[in-house]
Amino acid sequence: MDEEANKDKSLIIFQDKKIRRVWYSNEWYFATIDIVAVLTEQEDYQKARKYWNKLSQRLREEGSEVVTNCHRLKLLAEDGKLRKTDCANIKSIFRIIQSIPSKNAEPFKQWLAQVGYERVEEIKNPELAQKRMKEIYKAKGYSDDWIEKRVRGIAIRDELTDEWKKRNINENKEYAILTAEISKATFGMTPSEYLTFKGLKRENLRDHMDDLELIFTMLGEASTIRIARNKDAKGFVKNKEVALEGGKVAGVAREELEKRSGQSVVNPENYLDVPEKERRMRLKKDKSQIISSS
Repeated sequence: MDEEANKDKSLIIFQDKKIRRVWYSNEWYFATIDIVAVLTEQEDYQKARKYWNKLSQRLREEGSEVVTNCHRLKLLAEDGKLRKTDCANIKSIFRIIQSIPSKNAEPFKQWLAQVGYERVEEIKNPELAQKRMKEIYKAKGYSDDWIEKRVRGIAIRDELTDEWKKRNINENKEYAILTAEISKATFGMTPSEYLTFKGLKRENLRDHMDDLELIFTMLGEASTIRIARNKDAKGFVKNKEVALEGGKVAGVAREELEKRSGQSVVNPENYLDVPEKERRMRLKKDKSQIISSS
């Protein structure tokens, strides 16, 4: 699955607070420190971490299996790196909630129950997950046209990672390297360089791309899929060569468009600076002014 999409799904919101989670052993596991921070209304993660350390120690002394059932799973940390973090499933989180006196306890329980229910329903019917994702993007101010491209891009990315799995590429680190090859050949920048270029840090890069950036991202990945199949590329080395070829297809197309339009596809704008709908309105206004003055 798309690493960017994974980051999207690994964050869920409760009362404007981000809760990190990871899909593990066929269920969601949540970062205990994030839960503690919400329940104790603590903005300082260091203090929340100390609270969790003391609480986990007390639970161990009481003979509770909650801490034993926690798993050290890799989640994206504040510094943008994947770090092992104490995570617990919904059942264990309920027990942790009972151990923390908080006015947020009952709303949090209801929220967790809803999260669990929605995930079960989405497994039964994947279209529900896609519908929910579209609603989230719409609430953030993205246009329907942009959302359709973003959703299509996620589908292509999923198809690409499935193809890599079939071709003996199994590690996330290798996915990241291959993705960087495609991006470098398409845009002249790796994803991390692109983030810096747009003034982003931990954000989802593709959520901050405009229509054309998304289209060329899709073209690079779709081209990589087709070339890999035609060449029957197996293993990391061969697929790295294919990733470069696929990216070049999109890169050549991008350069040709830039040459003919006189405008760069790669741009530093991002959703944090200018919401997508506002960008479109501003572009229409600029075009109207050009037409009226000519």
